[in-house]
Amino acid sequence: MTVIAFLGAGSVVFTRELLADILSFDELTGVTLALHDIDAERLETAELIARRTAEQLGAKPAVTAHLDRRRALQGADFVINAIQVGGYPATVRDFEIPARYGLRQTIADTLGVGGIFRALRTFPVLDGIAADMLELCPDAWLLNYTNPMAMNVAYLAATAPRLKVAGLCHSVFWTVHDLAALLGVPLDEVDYTGAGVNHQAWLLRFEHRGESLYPQLDALLDREPELRRRVRMDMYRRLGWFPTETSEHSSEYVPWYLHHDSEVDRLRIPVGDYLQISADNVAEYHTTRRSLLAGEALDLTRPATEYAPQVIHSMVTGTPRRIHATVANTGLITNLPDGYAVEVPCVVDRQGLRPEHVGALPPQCAALNRSFVSVGELTVRAAVDGDPRMVRQAAMVDPNTAATLTVDAIWALCDELTAAHGDLLPSALRS
Repeated sequence: MTVIAFLGAGSVVFTRELLADILSFDELTGVTLALHDIDAERLETAELIARRTAEQLGAKPAVTAHLDRRRALQGADFVINAIQVGGYPATVRDFEIPARYGLRQTIADTLGVGGIFRALRTFPVLDGIAADMLELCPDAWLLNYTNPMAMNVAYLAATAPRLKVAGLCHSVFWTVHDLAALLGVPLDEVDYTGAGVNHQAWLLRFEHRGESLYPQLDALLDREPELRRRVRMDMYRRLGWFPTETSEHSSEYVPWYLHHDSEVDRLRIPVGDYLQISADNVAEYHTTRRSLLAGEALDLTRPATEYAPQVIHSMVTGTPRRIHATVANTGLITNLPDGYAVEVPCVVDRQGLRPEHVGALPPQCAALNRSFVSVGELTVRAAVDGDPRMVRQAAMVDPNTAATLTVDAIWALCDELTAAHGDLLPSALRS
């Protein structure tokens, strides 16, 4: 029987969607679902979701719930990682402290000082997960959803190279989905390839019946000036390739926008957006729990789009699929550094997940990716070497941070965030 462990199962909205997708496959209705969270109430809620989902779908999985991570990992075939170390309070600190220095952020989970410190909080937990998996389920795949995706996958590649890891994010899919809808083209008739780094990949192929869709997108942007008032559209028009993450995310990976009031207004950038998203997620958790305790049915009508259920189904049944995933760069993208994490097309079947060779990105895309990668490389190296100066150096080379703050302010900000996050950080980096 296939065993799927969920780490961070208390992220109930995400868990609900993944479980609905998994149990919708006929071949997976009898799997074992081993749920883990460090919060007892959230774990209980996740178990209620699993059992209610199974009941509504007519599935019969074995469901277990564990506060002890090792018990959840015992004998797992797949491990889905959706943890958020420090939770909502840590997210608030990542926004409020930089804001006092005049640093604007929108999502703060991938790059910038928010991404750096989220990574540093996450790395010690990843150490424990990797050690437990290599002991208890060494052949299992770790399917990571936790951000910062690229930093986390790169860190595991550096510290646990024997672990089988794939970072899963739906940004490439939803970019194509939304563009197809915008252009009035059936999604199932669109052929596409994305490559780069997670949250800053590029649509290198975007075609309908063998013809590029870029000319249609160009014509639409020429006709609709309001469509041009978004960061992604602005980047596309200047760089020639469409970025595969939202405008909110994209704005904080480059030095051009957030530092300027006029650009924030022109491109309608929602500064601090993730704080409200996080608060809404907390509220939805409480709503979902009340609904479950009242015996109400779950809404399971959302279309199946997440990659982890598809990956599991392909590996269990041999059904081939092509997805986009984050893996260590082993010459897959030749003008990005080897060893760091890249997002590329991958084939998935019973043999596992096999990334495709992409070659060189367009030079302007690679140039932006390299500035993105530099922040992550320094953050990973800071943790591996135990060097707190390198944390500050990562912030110094971050595009948005460097465009906004003096070097003295960057160091002072890192000092304050280090003190604020305290023992959530690796011990060698708490100074």
